[in-house]
Amino acid sequence: MSKEITSMQEDYSQWYNDLVIKAGLADYSAVRGCMVIKPYGYAIWENMQKQLDSMFKETGHQNAYFPLFVPKSLFEAEETNAEGFAKECAIVTHYRLKADPDHKGKLIVDPEAKLEEELVVRPTSEAIIWNTYKGWIQSYRDLPLLINQWANVVRWEMRTRLFLRTTEFLWQEGHTAHATEKEAIDETVQMLNVYADFAETYMALPVIKGVKSANERFAGAVDTYCIEALMQDGKALQAGTSHFLGQNFAKAFDVKFTDKENKLDFVWATSWGVSTRLIGALVMAHSDDQGLVLPPKLAPIQVVIVPIFKGEEQKQLIDEKVIALMQQLKAAGISVKYDDNDNNRPGWKFAEYEMKGIPVRIAIGARDLANNVVEVARRDTKEKMSFSMDGLSERIITLLDEIQLAIFNKAKNFRDDRVTPADTWDEFLKLLDEKPGFISAHWDGTGETEDKIKELAKATIRCIPLNNELENGKCIFTGNASKQRVLFARAY
Repeated sequence: MSKEITSMQEDYSQWYNDLVIKAGLADYSAVRGCMVIKPYGYAIWENMQKQLDSMFKETGHQNAYFPLFVPKSLFEAEETNAEGFAKECAIVTHYRLKADPDHKGKLIVDPEAKLEEELVVRPTSEAIIWNTYKGWIQSYRDLPLLINQWANVVRWEMRTRLFLRTTEFLWQEGHTAHATEKEAIDETVQMLNVYADFAETYMALPVIKGVKSANERFAGAVDTYCIEALMQDGKALQAGTSHFLGQNFAKAFDVKFTDKENKLDFVWATSWGVSTRLIGALVMAHSDDQGLVLPPKLAPIQVVIVPIFKGEEQKQLIDEKVIALMQQLKAAGISVKYDDNDNNRPGWKFAEYEMKGIPVRIAIGARDLANNVVEVARRDTKEKMSFSMDGLSERIITLLDEIQLAIFNKAKNFRDDRVTPADTWDEFLKLLDEKPGFISAHWDGTGETEDKIKELAKATIRCIPLNNELENGKCIFTGNASKQRVLFARAY
């Protein structure tokens, strides 16, 4: 099968789809809008999950699991949240099928098996979790309650794209309860910082931390904090969100606690999550026309070794060197593969591992053995180098760190070059088309203006940056007074 993919410049959307399929990350499924995550793609998710899970536990959180189904009455309890997700809900109404008497071998819904109460397939778990927390929280001694779950959710999507927007996806969702408003806000910001640290340190993905506008806020939240990243086509991608929920869900589900003064009050809440959409971000932020470019810290295979030999005698000599090198790399925590399969030629293997984005490729042949060297190829720059076999494992470990940093710096330089100020509506529209990216512009703070800009320019306010400098100006659309710039972009 041909490994060629559509050029990024020719058709970015098709380039992305080709790459996800041909690199073996995912496949389409028989269920409309859902995907199959293939082993290589799932290995990336496992690496993300492992690191994030460790970071959550370091900040005092524990994992639990809550039901997939939410009784409709519970889902409706927090009205803003319910209305926000209503159009995306899948509903279970019956619990049994039966044979169709008119069509042999076919099944129909048994009308007598109608549920007493319809069940919502969770689009998010606030309702079922807060209903549960009511029984867990009585006193300030029960707080803070710091829970995370790794789960799947269903949001009925009309237009889907592998990893970026699918009807069912995998994610984690944290749900915490606190005794004071300050503790809950501190938790919200702490988890935003965890996400930003993960994105930049492990995904090599530079992000901007900010707060969403009221229109873009999570349904039921008082404030939504976010990290926003820029893809290579100049479109933004929301890479993670952390929500300060105030007392909204506590009041909806009557979750009260007795404080230290023996007074009864509603608890303060947060929720926060990232999903398999991060794999889409990883692909779009770093990859090229030859395939994936994976940061070493998340690559399922960090080093691949390809032998080049004629005859069994040469291979045995190469094997001895490779086995020793692999032991040294594995002892240092490096994932390494030795591809001595003779079904495919070295050139085919090189193209295959380039497509899969393996950060370092080592080729070793009989002549290399005689000269005590190996050929090392970097996936990110495609640079080839000759390394001595003496101290090779240490040099490979150092090289992986260099690649991780280089991938981040490349993405950051691209992002920084695409944060552009605009002071007029015409300038704003021109930038969206000619230099897409984050546009820093004044906005009058109203939802009406935000909606009109979205309608006319297909651009949204991605965030109000946390480190924003206040400056007086005029809204690019209405000319009304503004005290700060916000970041607009077209987005996934």
